[in-house]
Amino acid sequence: MNPLHQFTVRPIVPFHVDGINLSFTNSALFMVLSAVAGVFILWAMIRPQKQIPGTGQALVEALYRFIAATARDTIGGQYQAYIPFVFSVFVMIFMGNLLGLFPYSFTFTSQLAPIGAFALMGLLISACVGIYHHRWHWFRTFLPKGIPVAIAPVVIPIEVISFVAKPFSLTVRLVMNMIVGHILLKILAGFVFSSGLVGAFPLLFVMIMILFEMGIAFLQAYIYTILTSIYLGEALNMHE
Repeated sequence: MNPLHQFTVRPIVPFHVDGINLSFTNSALFMVLSAVAGVFILWAMIRPQKQIPGTGQALVEALYRFIAATARDTIGGQYQAYIPFVFSVFVMIFMGNLLGLFPYSFTFTSQLAPIGAFALMGLLISACVGIYHHRWHWFRTFLPKGIPVAIAPVVIPIEVISFVAKPFSLTVRLVMNMIVGHILLKILAGFVFSSGLVGAFPLLFVMIMILFEMGIAFLQAYIYTILTSIYLGEALNMHE
């Protein structure tokens, strides 16, 4: 009944190398399930492809256009090259949020390590994109044009800290939303269980909360995707 018990990472296949824990955990399992489920569901919904799309194909196409429009607005004219990455990030985070709502499942998006790794990967990709397109001029990100050289020792550390803080803020926003929502659901579910027949009304409230959490799962995945796209856009469209 402990509402924090659901966030415990447990090894499924223990594996250690020279004292380093490389065990396959419940968190890793649901990361794999999220990727596989996302690919399978999208594939199933668009097969067979028709000139006049059915409901499943129409939903997938609408979702793709929605994410593509977001990428276009945040990345700019070169957005098409980055749609596969942006769309994959959205599907992975959304499926992780959604699968975590099932009983006895595990919400890997409530863990700092995997989400921090996703955020750090997005930041590194944006840095590589910036260096690829702007060469060494990209490092002017840390000393914007027009800033006097005399105050560079003050400005550069601030800009570096601001840059490094991006994955941290991106991670904490998603993780805290998932943790708070799941703790609330666990507390309400425990209250329903202990109330017996009297818990019928709280049970209805729990069902409403689950629907609300499904909306939050989509919204948080979308916000994560927007911020990832913004980082790419900043790297591509920095001022010369």
